[in-house]
Amino acid sequence: MTPGGRAPVVALLPAGELARELEPAVRSAGLETTADPAAADALVWCSWRPAGLAQVLERAPHATWVQLPYAGIENFLGLVDDSRTWTCAKDVYGLSVAELALGLLLAGVRRIDRYARASSWQPLEQGTLRDATVLVFGAGGIGRRLTEMLLPLGARVLVVSRSGTPVAGAEALTAAEGRTAVATADAVVLAVPLTDETKGLVDRDFLAEMKSTAWLVNVARGGVVVTDDLVQALEEHTIAGAGLDVTDPEPLPDGHRLWQLDNVIITPHVANTDGLGTADLAALVGENCRRFRAGEPLKGIVDPAAGY
Repeated sequence: MTPGGRAPVVALLPAGELARELEPAVRSAGLETTADPAAADALVWCSWRPAGLAQVLERAPHATWVQLPYAGIENFLGLVDDSRTWTCAKDVYGLSVAELALGLLLAGVRRIDRYARASSWQPLEQGTLRDATVLVFGAGGIGRRLTEMLLPLGARVLVVSRSGTPVAGAEALTAAEGRTAVATADAVVLAVPLTDETKGLVDRDFLAEMKSTAWLVNVARGGVVVTDDLVQALEEHTIAGAGLDVTDPEPLPDGHRLWQLDNVIITPHVANTDGLGTADLAALVGENCRRFRAGEPLKGIVDPAAGY
């Protein structure tokens, strides 16, 4: 409740389809909605882009909480500060993104990348995830969900985070330990936010440390990988292949060298789509609205210093 005892008012902006889809979740938590930022105690930003948010914040001096729709918030960091509580969609998209990560990994290991392009019957040597070491960079919702999927397949899972956050069923590694483990991995999966620490993480040296039989899967952000270094590693078969849902640049231009390689699987940033994630986002918004009204800690708190 607000100090006056009334239910908090939430601005759902900008107006549009997403705002309409999220409004029932706000109201089900007992909060009122408005299109006027000046009347708002909180703001749910209903766009995947930051354009216009700065102007809305200027008109919303009483809004102490801002909910963002993405888990990765690098495009919003110029606006995030300590004057308000900011939350993002951490963990909301973990299941759908992990599902595609597993699909890309299995497609590579079992050579579906080559079979899908084939026009004649040519059995190839294949790998397996059974007893394979899978190194996952990122201990958030994607990393945890992917671990749950990999364990029944018999894989050994190592999960890397800045501080070595424990993940059930996996071996937890710090960032420094993760770099050392690259040479032992049969597959590397990137599921980290794009920050100053992770930008360009996978470069020429990183790729040179990987096994020549290892696959790289990126469902994080394209900027985590140095694209030219990856292209060279794939062309020279320094690594076996790559499954990429994200690229740098993005969208990947027609004619880019990555399109020409037969040991790459590219999907156009579809690990989570609006249709797949809206229901889960609405559930998060509703829960956070309930917590905001009750004065409880919110889910998905953003650390402005860490960048996620």
